[in-house]
Amino acid sequence: MSFFSGPSGPPGCTSIQEQRERWERKRSRTAKELVQTEQRYCQQLELINTYFVELLKAKGTLKPDVRENIFSSIKDIHSVNQALLVHLENGYYGRGFDQFCPHLNHYNTYVDNIYNSSKVLRIQLTKNKAFRRFKKLQEERPQFGEQRLEDLLQLPVLRIDQYKHFLQDLAANTSPDVPEFQQISRAVDAVCETSQRIQDNTRCHENHLQLCRVQKLLKGRKTKVFAAGRWYIREGWLKMVPQKGAEAKPKMFFLFSDILLQAKRCSPLHPTNGDKFAGQHAYPLHECSVEKVFGHTRSQGGLLSLTFPKAKLLLMSNNQEELNDWYLSLTSAVRKLQIQKEVYLRDDPNRRPLLSERDDTHTNRKRNMVSFETTEHAHRSAAEWESSAPKRMKPSDAAEYSEETSSSSCVIL
Repeated sequence: MSFFSGPSGPPGCTSIQEQRERWERKRSRTAKELVQTEQRYCQQLELINTYFVELLKAKGTLKPDVRENIFSSIKDIHSVNQALLVHLENGYYGRGFDQFCPHLNHYNTYVDNIYNSSKVLRIQLTKNKAFRRFKKLQEERPQFGEQRLEDLLQLPVLRIDQYKHFLQDLAANTSPDVPEFQQISRAVDAVCETSQRIQDNTRCHENHLQLCRVQKLLKGRKTKVFAAGRWYIREGWLKMVPQKGAEAKPKMFFLFSDILLQAKRCSPLHPTNGDKFAGQHAYPLHECSVEKVFGHTRSQGGLLSLTFPKAKLLLMSNNQEELNDWYLSLTSAVRKLQIQKEVYLRDDPNRRPLLSERDDTHTNRKRNMVSFETTEHAHRSAAEWESSAPKRMKPSDAAEYSEETSSSSCVIL
């Protein structure tokens, strides 16, 4: 008997049929779970709109701009998801998402505002006693199942990630010959784009929180770590090796995407700054070269040599792993700045020369320092992920917002 034929047909056909049956079973399970979770999701959106948005609007507990800051586009999201649910319940998955994806702009609006929403909500819970009481009463309703409003407001963000996995599973278990496959594939791309937007927003928000934390560690208002496009990378203690053989002194270093900030510990006896640092120097990384000096000596750590136009640092650590991490972080930051500069030169060959490239004696003398002077516009861009206060707020509320985002001009000396 031939290997490729037999009484019941070619063995290859049987295996293909079995594979198709497995795909169909997986697709059915995914589709069933998608419909069930979508039903629950739409119910939760309806609860939010009924017991929070509409009631707050009717009672006037929150001003319209504050209410909009908290709930954003959730009513529009509820509307488009109700239409999607009708298609899913009738088994039209491709068609449903094909009509749903053009309305993902409502989700984009929502995820862009999510951190602002959380902050405005916290402020209202602190300042608005009537709203605080209203929120507690609504959350005690049995329909919410002991869920807090803070958790409910995260549902659209979480749902996008769920859509991503559901659609990828549907696409993987749908034959490319089926017309619905193209619809599902387009939906995968659209939902993944919104999912990436959420990840980018999360990274920006986390970076802003790190900048706020470092800013609070630095005493006074002279040292400003906020700047447009600046990213926090790492921090830690390193010993500075002096040029003339004196004793190496430990210093705290904060590494950002464009500068290396050197600071020293304030006196622990100081009544207010005992747990803070004083900024000493900020070295720009765009003209920095990084080298290992004794990086191969595992037993005693090693040295890093950082060369700037008018300054040179020798930084030592007894921990080999920590030294390697600093080396990788520094070289990566410098390389990214160099790539950005090359792209800028390629895109705009007729640009005016930068200050750092001019033959200016006064500029060269201060090249190894970086000014923390920022314009109001640039500083507002760097802090926008924590967002601003609602349009109508009490002075005390506005002060709370501006505490972290106010800016003043200064050069670290």
